[in-house]
Amino acid sequence: MPEKYRNLFACQDRLVPYRFHKGVFEAHYRRHGLNVFACAKDFETMRRKFIEKLVNCVSVQLESQPLSEAAPKSVLFMDYVKEWLEVKKQVVKPLTYKEYERMAKYHFENTFANHTVEQMTRPLIQKYLFSIVDEGKFRTAEKVHLAFTCIFDLIEEDMHIPSPMKKIVLPYHESKKGSAFTKDEERALVKYCVEHRDNEASSAILVLLYFGLRRSELQSIEIADEMLTCTTSKTKRGRNEVKRTIPFTPMFKKILPYVDFDRARGANLNTIHTTIKRLFPTHHTHELRHTFITRAKESGCNPEVVMIWAGHSFDKDVKTSAVDRGYTDYSKEYVLKEAEKLNYSL
Repeated sequence: MPEKYRNLFACQDRLVPYRFHKGVFEAHYRRHGLNVFACAKDFETMRRKFIEKLVNCVSVQLESQPLSEAAPKSVLFMDYVKEWLEVKKQVVKPLTYKEYERMAKYHFENTFANHTVEQMTRPLIQKYLFSIVDEGKFRTAEKVHLAFTCIFDLIEEDMHIPSPMKKIVLPYHESKKGSAFTKDEERALVKYCVEHRDNEASSAILVLLYFGLRRSELQSIEIADEMLTCTTSKTKRGRNEVKRTIPFTPMFKKILPYVDFDRARGANLNTIHTTIKRLFPTHHTHELRHTFITRAKESGCNPEVVMIWAGHSFDKDVKTSAVDRGYTDYSKEYVLKEAEKLNYSL
């Protein structure tokens, strides 16, 4: 038995192996035609869920035929996909989990729903990944490759079947780095939003452009005393929420009369994306954030303050150590003074 599964508990005359992995208790039993998995953040909850699933599986098995006559069946690949999803559900944020669910349905269930683990061969998986690459979806291929690897790690550990992922490759692809809008493009974008205030996305675009937020942070914005506060979205599940505050800059104050914060807060993220793509086909929404950070640095703002406004934990241009940053607490007066530097001509 693998070292990490040497913990056991008894259940219905069975010894069930379990482990504590990445903050989650996991139990997996695969014997006599049964395939039962449960996980939870505390042991008792995991044990209770496991027992309920085991009892249910045994009942179904007895209804079909006596346990003594039951023959082990081939395990479907999707059984392990579901197990992988159940673990992910415990350790990632709900929005991130939805992305995993979408990936599992589109790339695994729609293509490999009836495949057994033994049928998931290296040539089959390699061909499928190359088909994604041929569509020009390099980043998607990388994500699916990583998911396959994690799932087959589970299979290898449980069934002692070597993972086919060890010999699977993807062509090298250098991800395109986002680029800031030019000042001409920024001027055109602001002009459009001002002239189309009825567009659901206009207020949201102006907020993203002049506060450097991530799209997912829009719904958390709060306004008080010419300061915008939002909850940083890029934190792992289980960690404390981090709020950050960005002052109204001179650039934002110029277009403040045209911004409806309630509409910005409730804007549909797809509408924002399609509006940007319609106006600037070579840009994407996240580049509004690039633009804010770029303009702040071009205007001479303290890079460390810009990092705080952006909610970055590390910036290669900031030379101070992480410890120094942790012990630095800038005064409101200093931060407001830095914000005043963001005043340029378009």
